[in-house]
Amino acid sequence: MLQTEFLRSVHANYERVLLEEKPEEKKYQYCILNRGGIKGLLPCSLRYINGLAYLYYDITSRQSVAQVYADKSIGREWVKDFLWSLRQIELELSRFLLDLRNVIWYPEHIFQELDRSIFSFMYIPYYQGEDSFRGLLEFLIDHIDYEDEVLVDTVYKMYDHYEKLGYDYLQTHIFTDSETLEQEVCEIPDKVKENHLIPEKQEEEITEPMEENEEEKQEKRGILSIFDGKKKKTKAEKSVYQKELRLSMSGYEPFASRVAEEDEYTEEYGQTIFISDTEEKNTLRRLYTSGGQILVQLENPSYVIGKKKDEVDVVLEETSISRMHARILREQDAYFIEDLNSTNGTFKNNLRMQPYEKRRLEEGDEIRLGKVTLMFR
Repeated sequence: MLQTEFLRSVHANYERVLLEEKPEEKKYQYCILNRGGIKGLLPCSLRYINGLAYLYYDITSRQSVAQVYADKSIGREWVKDFLWSLRQIELELSRFLLDLRNVIWYPEHIFQELDRSIFSFMYIPYYQGEDSFRGLLEFLIDHIDYEDEVLVDTVYKMYDHYEKLGYDYLQTHIFTDSETLEQEVCEIPDKVKENHLIPEKQEEEITEPMEENEEEKQEKRGILSIFDGKKKKTKAEKSVYQKELRLSMSGYEPFASRVAEEDEYTEEYGQTIFISDTEEKNTLRRLYTSGGQILVQLENPSYVIGKKKDEVDVVLEETSISRMHARILREQDAYFIEDLNSTNGTFKNNLRMQPYEKRRLEEGDEIRLGKVTLMFR
């Protein structure tokens, strides 16, 4: 299992990986990686600290895919852009005689430039660890837009074929499967359906369904059994599923495993007083500006703060603020501040945080994001 941590220096942010064994620096893959200049790979350097060997990957001004899509769905265009990048990195590695199996595919180790759909990958020479591409596909299954049936069918097919073929699937087959994503999404307006301008029944009678062979039928059954028919969820069911997933990722117990809670009461002067919903809401915290104005009341489990309007929940239009700078998390009765690999840093009570570090907030704490100071109360 990878042992990684995030570090911040004066001019750059890094993700560093502890190597289990002392590397043979003169071997080809280390030499070519140290030389740099391989498009699509994170810039990397080998360093020794207290007798231990580390690989330092420069992640400055990049955001991990896991963070970008922690609370939102992935659409078809993103998947197409990612597969294009996958094709490019595959060609680049082949050009330098590097092994595609040494790329770490977990979404928390794949980095994206937010202004452009350009991805950078972590490459570990002679990596012998677990299969990480399956982890990426499972992440896609949990986060894709379930209203796009073509996208859902394509990703499920990718998962099923990868289970059968392993890394050989990444050579050419995955790009053949992804060709279906070029299909246009054609929706019939509701008004047309209501006025019966397109008779659906008649259309069904004219169109004869193509017969599936036994292998195709088994393949479909296999895909649906793996994921319990998530593809068939209605919009409402999918919303509930996503909500439960976000809560479980934020530290809550899944809804299905939670037992019915009894009403809470407290005793005062011998009488039992019911704790109302209004009183519970008063425990919610807020972020204040340095001028004492309320910036946001923290009602939701997560708030991303930054200057890129379509990616964050709280916009701060200040040049020292990163596009996705920090996140406020509520986990049960506690609040946390998490740095999101910001360029100018996140500070809690004047103590600078490491990239992706998370610290608990207490009432009265000062939060500094770049040049912006906020108060947590």
